[in-house]
Parts: sequence; C-alpha cells; structure tokens
Amino acid sequence: MDSYQYRFLVDQDLQDILLAFLSAMTFSAFEEKEGEILAFCPADHATPELEAHLSNLQSQVPFKYERQLIPYQNWNAVWEENFTPIIVDSFCGIRADFHPSISNVKHEIRINPKMAFGTGHHATTRMMIQMMKDLPLEKSKVLDFGSGTGILAILAAKMGALLIDAVDIEKPAYENAIENCQLNDVDVVQVYLGGLDAVLDSGYDVILANINRNVILDSLKTLYNKLKRSGILLISGILQEDEELVLNSAKTVGFTIDEKKRLDKWSCISLIS
Repeated sequence: MDSYQYRFLVDQDLQDILLAFLSAMTFSAFEEKEGEILAFCPADHATPELEAHLSNLQSQVPFKYERQLIPYQNWNAVWEENFTPIIVDSFCGIRADFHPSISNVKHEIRINPKMAFGTGHHATTRMMIQMMKDLPLEKSKVLDFGSGTGILAILAAKMGALLIDAVDIEKPAYENAIENCQLNDVDVVQVYLGGLDAVLDSGYDVILANINRNVILDSLKTLYNKLKRSGILLISGILQEDEELVLNSAKTVGFTIDEKKRLDKWSCISLIS
C-alpha cells in the first residue's frame, strides 16, 4: 500500500505537545527532528476527516504542514535512510539488520524498521526500557498493549518472561512485530491484531503500555482487571502536564503509584494493582 509522509513544522517547545496529539490520530510512524515532525500513514488513512482534525488542531497548537505520497516500494528506503541504532545505557541496544552488532549491552534487539511506531528513538520508549530493567520479568506472564514494532515484548522475552501477548490496532505494526520476533528468535510472543478486547486472557504479572494519554485513560479499568493481584502496569506516552490526571484516574480504579520517571517533557509511570 502507498503511504503519505506528513511534514509538520512547529516551534521546538511545542513539538512534544503536537506529537502527543498526532499519536492519537491514524498515523502509524513518526520521526522527530529539530523543529519538525515527520508522520506517516497508509494512503487510505489520509482522509478528509484527518485533514479536518489537523485543521482544528492548528487552533490549539500553531504549526504548518505539507504531505507527500510515498510509493510502497520506497517505504523501506525511507526508514533505512533515517534509522540509526539506539543504546539505552548498557542494558539494551536496538539496531536494524543492516547495522553491525552492538557490543557491551546486556540485550541486543534487531528490528526491520517498517511502517510501525516504536523504533526506540522516542523518549517514551527509552524510559519504558530503562524501567523494565528493574521489573521481575523472569518466568512472568506479560501483556504488551500497543506493541508497535514489538521491541518491548521482545525485550521481555530476552529478560526471561515465559508467556507474552502483544497487541496493536495497526496491521503494519502487527505484521512487523511478528517479523521482528522471528528475527530475534523469540517464540514466546503471541501477537494480536486489534484493541485490548482482542486479548481474551488475563492474570498478567506485568502489562506494558506505551501508547498515549487518551487510550490509557480509557483502558485503565480493563488493564487493572487483567493484572494479577499486586501486578505491575508500566505506562508511558504521557506528557508531564497530564501526569496528575492519569495518576488520579489510576487511583480511582485501584492502582497505587510505584515509581515515576521523566524525560523530555514525557512521563513513564509504574503502577501496582
């Protein structure tokens, strides 16, 4: 399928706020540069409704944008040109197949960067990886909600989780997660296409949810019910200014706050059921 690349020009101090809004739309991949955001979506998602949403959003966050059609056969070339390896402390390294192996990290993950959000570059993914380092994942049962490329599910497997369910609403993400699990010789991850209702299981020790504020708020009760007693919900994709709203909602459904981390205006929070 052909895709559209949207190029958003925005003041640097508003960039994270704009990205949070865009993440709740039908875009399935992002790249951040200084003063601009590149967002990608399948051609059939570039509807008049999306254009109307963007027009309304301009009254809240000043920005300009342009879009460009990218033929399907050029998609991988676009990502390969822009994708660079990521090293998160000495804990985890993420690279594409065309990069050399990363030394001096405990866990190395290989991905084929295609049309799926979650290549590890964004602050929210980096914080999730950093906080996963201290999670009791050995022999655990894990759900990766909004799995994108499958990075967090693959990392959980490398950390010793016995059973991992991963789910994403975007078909390109679903397909890419399956491919990346195979690339990393991970066979304990079951990938589902759809929303949270596509995963019928429960009793998870840990749930990972790097999505966005609105989806997290709408899903808190269901996530609470899918966890074991004293299970851990690790969430990100939340701007620091929305942190209090999310925490108050989490307390309402029964969660207690375990730990918080902040980076580049974003928050990552560990909650206990």
